[in-house]
Amino acid sequence: MELLYFFLGLAALLILVLGLFALGWRGRRRRQQDIPRPRALPAELEEPTFQALGQYVVTTSAGDWLDRVALYGLGVKSNATAAVFPEGVLFARSGAEDLWIPRGDLIGVRLERGMAGKFVEKDGLVTVTWQLGPKRVDTGFRTRAADEKTPLVNAITKLLPASATPSEEQL
Repeated sequence: MELLYFFLGLAALLILVLGLFALGWRGRRRRQQDIPRPRALPAELEEPTFQALGQYVVTTSAGDWLDRVALYGLGVKSNATAAVFPEGVLFARSGAEDLWIPRGDLIGVRLERGMAGKFVEKDGLVTVTWQLGPKRVDTGFRTRAADEKTPLVNAITKLLPASATPSEEQL
């Protein structure tokens, strides 16, 4: 009988914790209502200059790797393909809406150790900084093959304005 009470108490605690997580996520979505939906993928694109399989990690407020963007599925991990086009960058996500970042919205790209919920070896995560309406955000992507990180960063760097290109030391 004591074991039954233990499991009932444990189940009640689990339900309470999950409910608090849901309330927190809903509050975050409410606070971020001013963030517009990312732009739609253009109808016609040239061929991609580079593609890499991997994992879309998350989109956060720029510089704040714990502040996930909760709207439009941007705060949820998923398997994805990162494709760099002359017109911008596409994260084709499975189980979530694709994320298109137009070339004009790109601000920078770098390698990081991690962000919200995903920490890897030094320089193991490709982080793209871009403008989403009035908000500057960072999007993280983990390539499946380690030797694709630098080519992905280089391909995105070619899209950046000349004043935003990273130095060799940043790569």
